[in-house]
Amino acid sequence: MVESAAGLQERLDGGQLKRWQFWLGVVISVAFLWFALRSLRLGDVWQALQHARYVWLLPGVAVYFIAVWARAWRWHYLLRGLKRIPTGRMFPIVTIGYMGNNVYPARAGEVLRAYVLRKKEGVPISASLATILVERAFDGVVMLAFVFLNLPELSALGGDSGLALSIRTLALWGAGIFMAAVVAFVLLAINPAFSMRAAGWLIDRLMPQRFRSPAEDLTRRFLSGLGSLRSPADVLMVLVTSTVIWLLETGKYWFVMHAFPFQVSFFSLMLMNGIVNLATTLPSAPGYIGTFDAPGIAVLQAYGVEGAIAAGYTLVLHAALWLPITLLGAYFMFRGRLQWGEVRAEMVEESEA
Repeated sequence: MVESAAGLQERLDGGQLKRWQFWLGVVISVAFLWFALRSLRLGDVWQALQHARYVWLLPGVAVYFIAVWARAWRWHYLLRGLKRIPTGRMFPIVTIGYMGNNVYPARAGEVLRAYVLRKKEGVPISASLATILVERAFDGVVMLAFVFLNLPELSALGGDSGLALSIRTLALWGAGIFMAAVVAFVLLAINPAFSMRAAGWLIDRLMPQRFRSPAEDLTRRFLSGLGSLRSPADVLMVLVTSTVIWLLETGKYWFVMHAFPFQVSFFSLMLMNGIVNLATTLPSAPGYIGTFDAPGIAVLQAYGVEGAIAAGYTLVLHAALWLPITLLGAYFMFRGRLQWGEVRAEMVEESEA
């Protein structure tokens, strides 16, 4: 947030992004895929894919796009203190961001949608990034709630060890991180004047003179993006909306399940949803290859689903989550005549403003 223009340009031009971050993600993805498929016969997985009833993907994709529309509404709500933008205009921007997360490494889609919002609506990138961080923190809280709600059932299935214990450990660490983020954002939003003074005190003591003014401007715009968290009612609204979004996304898991010969409860799919989305916060190759698939297969196997069927279902679900939103986001990006090179230039302009 307080990076120099030159440093930001170097990072966005991809030195680190195109090298160690990318290759680290590839290595992690390969490791997760090996872990997921090492004990399976690929012929059995292929047979499960051949016999799937793919018509069930249609209602799954439909309910997923309703969830994306709800995400657009939530972002519209978070941004209303900066600018009131109709949800219909937010939806294409959100889909572009999803497309960016699916095809670029390091969740670059978040930067991409902040850029598109700046280009289309004039909202400062630093302010919109603050609202995106708020979204992610609340998403994390809801996903962890899904995990904790269903851990007793999973522990009963697999004993108090193995996968259940690993998930509990991951959930406890994740809960601490995401709850701390939510509390920090709320505290920053409650008293922006004090937050600005505290940030100014740190900037004056830690940064060279020539960077202090740009850093203070970026901090001020970032704090303005937290304005929607200044009342308990707003915090509750964001939390409720986040819960609805993730329940709708679990609905897609439920519809796609009917394409395969197994049945688990909706609550079991809530657990799977929470775990795979927590795992996708790890570095990976673009599209969350491996980090989505391995934990999804493992959870279903813990519920007694045969490995080849669990793998076939998870791979189809992953594709159904990835392909439609990526195609729609690419369409909106093409229609808007947007290019990734423009994003780099815009970010540098924002840091120098």
